[in-house]
Amino acid sequence: MFVDSHCHIDFPELRSQLPAVLEAMRANAVSHALCISVNLPDLPGVLAIAAAHPHVYATVGVHPDYEDTPEPTVERLVELARTPKVVGIGETGLDYYRVPQFTDQSMEWQRERFRRHIRAARQSAKPLVIHTRAAAADTLRLMREEGAGEAGGVMHCFTESWDVAKSCLDQGFHISLSGIVTFKNAKEVHDVARRVPLDRLLIETDSPYLAPVPFRGKLNQPAYVKHVAEGIAALRGAAVGEIAAVTTANFFRLFNIPKDTV
Repeated sequence: MFVDSHCHIDFPELRSQLPAVLEAMRANAVSHALCISVNLPDLPGVLAIAAAHPHVYATVGVHPDYEDTPEPTVERLVELARTPKVVGIGETGLDYYRVPQFTDQSMEWQRERFRRHIRAARQSAKPLVIHTRAAAADTLRLMREEGAGEAGGVMHCFTESWDVAKSCLDQGFHISLSGIVTFKNAKEVHDVARRVPLDRLLIETDSPYLAPVPFRGKLNQPAYVKHVAEGIAALRGAAVGEIAAVTTANFFRLFNIPKDTV
């Protein structure tokens, strides 16, 4: 069995066909999925899907790409983290990619938001789901300064170098790989996929984005996470079943989900 540790099945592209998406998961041996929050206004939709389906879990958080959206306080995040089926804080982090002319000051709002999420994760004892893009140095610095390792968590859709991965692993974090690992020219991601300790590895789709080969360029969905596992297995010279087993076990351990739900 496989687990999709990061997806957005509440987004309109997938929500509009949710029964078919969930059936495709079942047909492709994807037992569970984690539906990730990106802002507070849309959080009720995330929570509703998790509440309605025993094999779907949720997070609470505000993505760094969402600038014009209500800011979460630490207290509000901690409160929301008590909601049934909520197992993590995020998606949070830093993303400087879309603002090529940024200055340190112009990105301070992202850093402050990230700090609040880390503090909330520590207070609620829930793991972090961290997004970083074109901001690795600041991401690692804030993780260290705020004690993110106390909460633990996962660096989702990892696309950085092995050196960055090692720094995250040293802080106690897991590394999650997406469909990018199946892309022919994703050399840094391939290198990371070969080197991450198996007990720190997760797989995800980040659907509806980043569909793996052989569906690259099409709408992604959790059923395709098995192709991520296949890509990693090929790179490591391992059996797909081994990658499925370890990443599934890692998911339930990291997010503290009782074994009787597996």
